[in-house]
Amino acid sequence: MPLLDHFGLLAPLYEHFIPLQKPEQFIKFIDLPAGGYLLDAGGGTGRVSKALKNYVDNIVVADLSIGMLQQIHPGDGLQPVNTHTECLPFPSATFDRVIMVDALHHVCDHLETAQELWRVLKPGGKIVIEEPDIRNFGVKFVALAEKVALMRSHFISPPRIAGFFSDTQSRTRIEQDGFNAWVIIDRLDS
Repeated sequence: MPLLDHFGLLAPLYEHFIPLQKPEQFIKFIDLPAGGYLLDAGGGTGRVSKALKNYVDNIVVADLSIGMLQQIHPGDGLQPVNTHTECLPFPSATFDRVIMVDALHHVCDHLETAQELWRVLKPGGKIVIEEPDIRNFGVKFVALAEKVALMRSHFISPPRIAGFFSDTQSRTRIEQDGFNAWVIIDRLDS
């Protein structure tokens, strides 16, 4: 556990300081609209899910920070679940879509998280992981600032994230725009 619950402290102001950028781009990458269930892993306040709720039937926001999840209001139409991403409390093949936005660098174990995202994804589903690209100088500065703030952050490159899915039946690609990268994984097995 971190020494300080940074996200619990930031939760009431999080969406004001870090608004969702380019939701239409994300909608394209995750291939919406779609029926079924979407998992927003590490979804915090549900800021991304709120923009997607009209494009998918059901959205579950899973996050370790209770403070962040408490910012989700019943009228948002989102289902908050308090959990680690390394051990998701869902049966295998539950979700048609899985997203993780700006959160992978905060988890305890990147590989375990990737394996869990894959496990809960239905055959034919899609995962989109958006992360700041650590190969960018500005992101290196952010990573250093998070270390100084004693956050449990460990940024990894988009190719390394894609490599977590190399032993799966998937098609993986990386899209980039400025500081951000999206690793898009299509599950091909049936």
